[in-house]
Amino acid sequence: MTKEDYQYIKEAIIEAKKSLKEGGIPIGAVLVENGHIIGKGHNRLLQNSSTILHAEMDCIENAGRLKGVEYKKCTLYTTLSPCEMCSGTIILYKIPRVVMGENETLEGPEDYLIMNGIELLNLDLDECKDLIGNYIIKNPDIWDAEIERVDD
Repeated sequence: MTKEDYQYIKEAIIEAKKSLKEGGIPIGAVLVENGHIIGKGHNRLLQNSSTILHAEMDCIENAGRLKGVEYKKCTLYTTLSPCEMCSGTIILYKIPRVVMGENETLEGPEDYLIMNGIELLNLDLDECKDLIGNYIIKNPDIWDAEIERVDD
């Protein structure tokens, strides 16, 4: 864990707050290559009536079409443990490192990421837990519907 990890996770938190301000689920992500943010994104499931615009997917999309070698120099920062879809994308593009704000609220397939050679770091930040936790308390029906959608 480095000073930079905290710097970039703060940027992901800013993205999560953008989603919340837009009426969405407060999850954010940034993609960093060689000390520069090259992509930012936040959860847009509700705002765009999307089935795939999780924060990580939005972030990677916003980074644009990179060469494979570029993805291999990146770290993805996300406020919440990546789900199966986002983890698959991380593995597909061979993003070697993921730093997450927390995995207490929702834990994705972290063992699968590790098994595929991804370095995974959980910062276990109260700010991330509080952001999503308060959202769930205020919007239990929305959260439950999104969780049910993928658990069926």
